[in-house]
Amino acid sequence: MFDKQQLLASLGALLEARWPLILLTGLALIIVTPWFRRMIGGVIANLFAQEKLDEERYHLIRNVTLPSEEGSTLIDHIIVSIYGVFVVENKNLHGSIYGGKHIQTWTQRLGRQSCKFPNPLRQNIDQAKALAVLLGLADHQVHPLVLFSGKSSIKSEMPENLTQGASYIRYIQSKTRPVLSGREVQEIVEIIESGRLAASFQTHREHDRRAAQIAGEN
Repeated sequence: MFDKQQLLASLGALLEARWPLILLTGLALIIVTPWFRRMIGGVIANLFAQEKLDEERYHLIRNVTLPSEEGSTLIDHIIVSIYGVFVVENKNLHGSIYGGKHIQTWTQRLGRQSCKFPNPLRQNIDQAKALAVLLGLADHQVHPLVLFSGKSSIKSEMPENLTQGASYIRYIQSKTRPVLSGREVQEIVEIIESGRLAASFQTHREHDRRAAQIAGEN
């Protein structure tokens, strides 16, 4: 017959001895998730934006999940200014990147290993369209923008709205023609804040699950 107290004591001792390994295993599982990579890339993008963009003229909104026809669309950063609404898709990737504007699936190569991922330019355009519908904006008022924040090397010719590092700030600052009034900027910020889904791990996990399902279907 089992002694309950002895069993609990044994389990406690085992956990106490193994807790560093358990903690490291848990951290390793978190680090490889899309959520964690997006978070690290987001920190880098935020630092660039906060340092280089005047917060009185550019309003940064982070991690916006909006309802869409596919369920939801997650936008890493939205920057609202009189020069338009910048819809930023952040990719924290390393290695060599091969793709193109009209290529459906891109390739990331790290040494001898390679993996496929959906065309981020197309994904970014879909995000921009979903946001434009929500806000009732025209195409010239919304600027899709892809940022590669990791130590990656782009091996294919890309459009100017695919940027690396701080060059995404230069792209934003290159837009100098006002397309929105100050009042419209404030209204847009309020609409985005009120229309977004709750910013939670569950929301992001559900979005990642749906995105993986769509990628598998293509």
